[in-house]
Amino acid sequence: MGRPSHSTDTDATASRSSISTAKPPQELEGASTNTQTVSERAMNRRVNRKMDIALLPLLSLLYLFNGLDRGNVGNAQTQGFTNDIGAVPDDLNLAVSLFFITFILFQPPSAAIGRWLGGKHWIPVMMLGWGFVTLGQAFIKGRGSLIATRLLIGAFEAGFYPTAVAYLSFFYSRYDLAVRVGLFYGQYAVAGAFSGAISYGVFHLNHGPLKNWQYLFIIEGALTVLFGLVAWVLLPVGPGSAWFLTPAERRFAADRIRADNALFVEHTYDSDGLEKDRLTKRDFVETARDWKFWYVLAFNICASVPGQAFSVFLPLVVQGLGYSSIEANLMSVPPYVCGAVGLYCFTLSSDYHKERGYHILGGIMIALIGLIATVTVESHGGKYAALCVLLLGSYVAAPLTVAWLSGNTPGT
Repeated sequence: MGRPSHSTDTDATASRSSISTAKPPQELEGASTNTQTVSERAMNRRVNRKMDIALLPLLSLLYLFNGLDRGNVGNAQTQGFTNDIGAVPDDLNLAVSLFFITFILFQPPSAAIGRWLGGKHWIPVMMLGWGFVTLGQAFIKGRGSLIATRLLIGAFEAGFYPTAVAYLSFFYSRYDLAVRVGLFYGQYAVAGAFSGAISYGVFHLNHGPLKNWQYLFIIEGALTVLFGLVAWVLLPVGPGSAWFLTPAERRFAADRIRADNALFVEHTYDSDGLEKDRLTKRDFVETARDWKFWYVLAFNICASVPGQAFSVFLPLVVQGLGYSSIEANLMSVPPYVCGAVGLYCFTLSSDYHKERGYHILGGIMIALIGLIATVTVESHGGKYAALCVLLLGSYVAAPLTVAWLSGNTPGT
């Protein structure tokens, strides 16, 4: 794909205006555009629209594979995965739990590497890592191999989400970010639905040399590797070198992020629109000393538990409601769709009202109602409906918390 080399007079005028005035964030964000000139508002919309078409869908697709490869063991287990590899169901429970040890321990250093190297380089490396491990998972034998592959996938996946969100924050201003993070994070719910649909089709393959669950790992692992390579080619380093923007639009995109941070912290920027000092000793020291960060971290872990748990075990829970092993994968799709719809609605409302806290609490309350109903309702139909309600609110807190934190600590 070639880079556009020409820009209109309007583009150039808007870009020069944005650079010379260095407006504060509230004037450059989508949140408040009434003080901008007509050409600036048009430029802002055009840049966002191009990013929404060229960048956000690609990054969201990559996150979909993150969710697929994290949760596909649950789909495989409906086909006797642990029995075929010489393990027992409790071994799977242990392996899924141990996954989060490397996932949590490797997240800070992996995110730091992502900030240092940049998302363009680190995101494909992580994808290639867990993609190849997922491919290898199709041929494992025994409890030890199962645990080892889950630990490795946890290590490779650990830094993907924080690196990707930080990468997005270099392209979108603060009050344009939450809905994009929501659309991005929503792919985790879509991944569950997509995995259920893929599994339903793959698990009808009963005549090949391999078990049907092996084909699932091979297909999803190979796709992850393929799109990791695609990401390496298509992801721009930063807004200042985005191939899908004109030169004037690149300057405008880089300048609005600089202005978004200007009232809070000063950075020097390179030609790609990224801070030259994007990883310093100060980042580590200030983060460790900030009690609000640790509070948000603990809160986000607690709020993410339902979504993380059901990303693996929902097909098994649905199977427990009386569905066959293959039907359970198909019937896991609607609850995940509810989760994606709930997330998109809440993030759109949050950006529209410029409010985070009450929307987060609203999502948690919906999830809590669904969780209580799954325990107290006796009929299988009622329990299935409760699962839909549970996932409707389960995915709301995490992306809004990240957007809330990012909006209050820009540029750090």
